[in-house]
Amino acid sequence: MRYVSTRGEAPALGFADVLLAGLARDGGLYVPETWPRFSPKVIASWAGKPYAVVAGEVMRPFIGDAIPERELDAILADAHDQFAHALVAPLVQIGPEHWLLELFHGPTMAFKDVAMQVLARLMDRTLAERGQRATIIGATSGDTGGAAIEAFRGCDAIDIFILFPDGRVSDVQRRQMTTPVEANVHAIAIDGTFDDCQNIVKALFNDLAFRDRMALAGVNSINWARILPQVVYYFTSAIALGAPARKVSFSVPTGNFGDIFAGYAAKRMGLAIGQLIIATNTNDILARTAATGDYEPRPVVATSSPSMDIQISSNFERYLFELSGRDAGRVRSLMSEVAKGRGFRLGEADVAALRQDFAGHGIGEDEVARTLAEVHRSTGGMVIDPHTAVGVAAAGREAGRGGPIVTLATAHPAKFPDAIERAIGIRPPEPPRIAAQRTMAERFVRIANDAAAVARHVEERARAVGAGGRSA
Repeated sequence: MRYVSTRGEAPALGFADVLLAGLARDGGLYVPETWPRFSPKVIASWAGKPYAVVAGEVMRPFIGDAIPERELDAILADAHDQFAHALVAPLVQIGPEHWLLELFHGPTMAFKDVAMQVLARLMDRTLAERGQRATIIGATSGDTGGAAIEAFRGCDAIDIFILFPDGRVSDVQRRQMTTPVEANVHAIAIDGTFDDCQNIVKALFNDLAFRDRMALAGVNSINWARILPQVVYYFTSAIALGAPARKVSFSVPTGNFGDIFAGYAAKRMGLAIGQLIIATNTNDILARTAATGDYEPRPVVATSSPSMDIQISSNFERYLFELSGRDAGRVRSLMSEVAKGRGFRLGEADVAALRQDFAGHGIGEDEVARTLAEVHRSTGGMVIDPHTAVGVAAAGREAGRGGPIVTLATAHPAKFPDAIERAIGIRPPEPPRIAAQRTMAERFVRIANDAAAVARHVEERARAVGAGGRSA
């Protein structure tokens, strides 16, 4: 399998190089050169198989001979052993034809663990094989940072720097990033929004001299190897509900468009999906784009679902590449408008095609609170987190179209106790791991919204400088 950039001016790479590169050198995102496709018979044959086994079947065509089959199987088995539930991603019914897919049974109790535990092992194995070091730089709106630090903490060949918007993540999310004591972990609070953090990361990757000198690698969903493991749970959950014999729809709490793009990938690979529902909070750029065709960034609004407080959704570029018939020149033109702080308008044919693939709904704060309370009442006491509530509310707007709907439950409710207490009057029970972090010392630095200042901080601390780094 080879991978091409959405902007068409970077060389095609194999899986191992894409894994370590993250962002393409032309500023684009890597996508598979072709989409592998599974027959209904093959998909049906995965019913009842362990999650890690299905993961191997889904991921292997994208990895090819970059990792021997037995090594990949061992990596996947070890990664999924880190989850507290035997099914890794179990389904729980909350209403007629409505299920939650619980993706929060990993070490940091967020869906990002599903991919990050795999990604860390793939990167560690590839760097060891090449005798190289890497410097990971990532931006987080909340959960990615904790999941990445947890997965990579203590790695000898990797230093990890995570940027998060100061004061715009939950206390639990912040502590998951700032309490690890390993020397290779560096948490950086940026004076700005997630979009500011993401722009700094992109700027550092686009500085090719700095990128090569520091052997930069990315773990945000701009890295294709972050998206790939997320494709798996679309297959496992749909199969459990009768696919491929019937279609299953998915409501996906969405900020950076990575998780729902994984669902789109599953559909391209042959999974019978009825509807992919873009569930956004007040920062509803994706829902507005689906409704009107206008991709118009607006100021970020702080909400009770901070991981979705995003106005520039990086992975939407991957979908634009597919929507435009893989016209890299058109993608470059559209993304240059975004880089200038402007938006763009899709044509009528594109909007019609987008609506064939996605429905979009923006859910305001009042509706999030009502949904939290309604789920608690109707289920006899179930507590969900605000991001999941956004997905549940959006699924409710699409109910009645026929077939089951799965809402992705993206985080454990204990990560957002204040918002839940405001909505339903109780605080969710706190798992021991979260309780322990409350008494741990925090270790992080505050830096202005300045890419040069972040670059200096990284260069002073990363071990890849002059120590066997790589270029890609």
